[in-house]
Formats: sequence, structure tokens, C-alpha cells
Amino acid sequence: MSSTGSSIESAARKQFYGTGRRREAVARVYIKPGPARFTVNKRPVDEYFNNIAWHTAAVEPLKFTQMLDQLEVKAQVKGGGVGGQAGAVRMGLSRALAKLNPELRPALRKNGFLTRDPRMKERKKYGQKGARRRFQFSKR
Repeated sequence: MSSTGSSIESAARKQFYGTGRRREAVARVYIKPGPARFTVNKRPVDEYFNNIAWHTAAVEPLKFTQMLDQLEVKAQVKGGGVGGQAGAVRMGLSRALAKLNPELRPALRKNGFLTRDPRMKERKKYGQKGARRRFQFSKR
């Protein structure tokens, strides 16, 4: 029996967890082998991420690993906007997949699925209107 068969066999009994973050959004993603179902905040993924770009971003790790029809995915997302939430789900799903099958980790890492996007909102500075915007200057 190969090592892959035994890992999937042991995986059938439990679920795997991954946390994803993007900007202000945080996603908790649980995966387990079973019927192909993908829910985000108890709603189908295509209903929650109705924009094609958001939907593609959220489902991309499953398509990449060719496990779209093998796993049941449940994601709880809070904070941020819908685009950031899609990115958070993408990362959480990738981390959970890496726990499910450690052999996928190098491929996921190489294609940027496990890399945290560090871009955040810049803080507002005192004496200014925003992060970079100044109050209007009057010479006279």
C-alpha cells in the first residue's frame, strides 16, 4: 500500500483546518473528504462570491490540486471586503490542503498559494487628511 493511499484513508476520518488572512479579512476553512460541497458562511460559494474574479480566487487551490470533486469545504469569513475575503478563503483552503496531503505543499508554495499578501491599509497620519493626502495649502 502506498503512502498516499494511507494518508487519504486516515484523512477520511477527520477534517483539516487552515486560517487565511488578507487585508482585514480572516477566514477559517475546514475541509474533509466527502461530497463536493463548498460553503462560505453557510451559503454556496458561487452565491457568496458572485463576482467571477472572487469566485475564481476562492476555488483556485482546489482546481490546482484537482480535488474540486473530492472535498467538502466549509469556510467562515469575517472582516474586510468581499475581495479580501476571497483572498483569505484562498489562503485558508491552501493551508488546509497542505495539511491534508503534505506532498502538495511544495507545489502550492511554488505557485504562491501559501504566501501571505502583506499589503495592508496605510494608517492615517496626524496633521493630514489621510495616509498621504494633506490638507489644502494656501500660499496667500
